[in-house]
Amino acid sequence: MLKPNKSVIIIFLGPALLCYVLVFLYPSVRTVVMSFFAVESVSDAVSKWAFTGFGNYKKLFTTQFFLQSMSNIGRIWLVGGIIVMFFALVFAVALTGNLKGTKFFRSVIYLPNVVSAVAMGTMWINYVYNTDYGLLHNVLSTLGFDSLSKILWTGPGTRFWSMLAAYCFGMVGYHMLVFISGIEQIPRDYYEAALLEGANVLQRFFKITIPNMRGVIRSNIVMWTVFTVVFFVWGQLFSPVNLSSDTVAPMNYMYELVFGASSSAITVRDTGSGAAIGVILMMMVVAVFFATMFVVRNDDAEV
Repeated sequence: MLKPNKSVIIIFLGPALLCYVLVFLYPSVRTVVMSFFAVESVSDAVSKWAFTGFGNYKKLFTTQFFLQSMSNIGRIWLVGGIIVMFFALVFAVALTGNLKGTKFFRSVIYLPNVVSAVAMGTMWINYVYNTDYGLLHNVLSTLGFDSLSKILWTGPGTRFWSMLAAYCFGMVGYHMLVFISGIEQIPRDYYEAALLEGANVLQRFFKITIPNMRGVIRSNIVMWTVFTVVFFVWGQLFSPVNLSSDTVAPMNYMYELVFGASSSAITVRDTGSGAAIGVILMMMVVAVFFATMFVVRNDDAEV
């Protein structure tokens, strides 16, 4: 048996390990430490930091704008997650059957993921929600729903749900492909045996497909959580000038605290609180990960 060459291992792993430490580990540790200090600017020297303990966290949870951003992200995760997972699973099941043109339909459904979020959001705002020539306006007015066709979909009260609908439209394709990869790993013998036993479509779905996709479902939920906590671009597109309570997400609020990007003085620059938001979002992802590990215990089902 050949002994591993330690020098070769170091040569190949060294650059990757160095990049990991410099690009991920060090910034992560620095952000966690920074969240316990009062820091005005991200470029301030450590000597200027003032220790506050959990002061930044207490301040955030007494700030209405941050609480609103957490409420928005919670609705995106729950409501948007149900919508996206439902349609992704339906399309995945349909496109792993014996339908013709499955490759074409997979490509069409996944296409929004190829387009950048900025381009996709601009398309929805200008060509779907526009009250003069947008798709919704034209369709509703053609059907005779004149009052609905005049609704300002990107205005106060409707902006959040319009943003969520556009975001979900772009996310279905990604999660559909993940579900498809899981379904295609299920042995076809299971379905053939179920057909011989007289099982219908719903019985095959709940008795074979779902039990054998527990690991895939868990991965999709975790990935959806990651995408949700980094929700940023869509909020900026639907409220491009100032932060809005309808569209603000924790990432938007953190960006405002760290860089002061808004044209109005809604917030003061507070990098320490911005770092605390980053830590809170990280803990949310970790919590969802362990929750799914607890709920979905086994990847394999006994059929």
